[in-house]
Amino acid sequence: MMQSTFAIETQHLNYAFTKHRKVINELSLQVPAGSIFGFLGPNGAGKTTTMRMLTGIIPSEKDNIFLMGKSLQQSMPQIFTDIGTLIETPSLYLHLSGYDNLKILCTLRGMDADKINPVLKTVGLLQDGKRKVKEYSLGMKQRLGIAMALMPNPKLLLLDEPVNGLDPVGIVEIRELLKQLNQEHNITVFISSHMLNEVEKTCTHVSIIHKGDLHFQGTLKEMYQTQQAEKEALFTVDNAQAAAALMQAKSTPVQILNDNHIQLAFENEYEIAGINKYLVENGISVSGIDKKMGLEDWFIKITSK
Repeated sequence: MMQSTFAIETQHLNYAFTKHRKVINELSLQVPAGSIFGFLGPNGAGKTTTMRMLTGIIPSEKDNIFLMGKSLQQSMPQIFTDIGTLIETPSLYLHLSGYDNLKILCTLRGMDADKINPVLKTVGLLQDGKRKVKEYSLGMKQRLGIAMALMPNPKLLLLDEPVNGLDPVGIVEIRELLKQLNQEHNITVFISSHMLNEVEKTCTHVSIIHKGDLHFQGTLKEMYQTQQAEKEALFTVDNAQAAAALMQAKSTPVQILNDNHIQLAFENEYEIAGINKYLVENGISVSGIDKKMGLEDWFIKITSK
């Protein structure tokens, strides 16, 4: 058994659908136990393929996936007695009640049906347990899917796009549920998502994947610190070449985007004011300054490379 402080660890994970279409490239994830970990990336980045590999749906050729300190390859299927999963849309019997959906799961997996009502209470569906699932809202169906993942009393929960398609109320409900599961039940939660804003509000740790490559991994605080280093200002000027020459003379790195735009990094608002004053005093007309300093800009910059 591998001793680890990580709930999930992958070592140089690779996967390709064809020889010329590599989906996952040398992916090394380290998900701390006890965290809510956001696996962030645009659609098509390789998130769902990774999730399928973490759950054994797609096998890895190497023994390089470890869940709760155990080798996935060497511990299948017993390893999933402590792990709950929800990959894409939950498979539900719409003509049955929420309770009966969970009862079927208990029968199939040999679990105690006495767990059903406590789990329904945890996900906020106890009052609706006897209703047919076809009467459920999309958010309620998603919570029932999470209830199915919680039935084994897991230490680790793997969720693929859990708020995808939900309305704002449903998104908030799922967000608060995941925080509750993490804080009150000590469950490590691993969430794949393409929604930066939601990951910010929910997660303690984040990784960013794009086209199969890992571009960032760390805490939210570390992500903010990285983003701070990525602050950039776009100056609209009458002569980009002349403006760039002035800044380069001061040993300030600058990028010419076109005849009327230059872009450079900055640390604070006073620095932007000083640059503007310097350019104007040296005969450059500045007609606009656009500051790019949000996480969304940073995320777009990474995923548009």
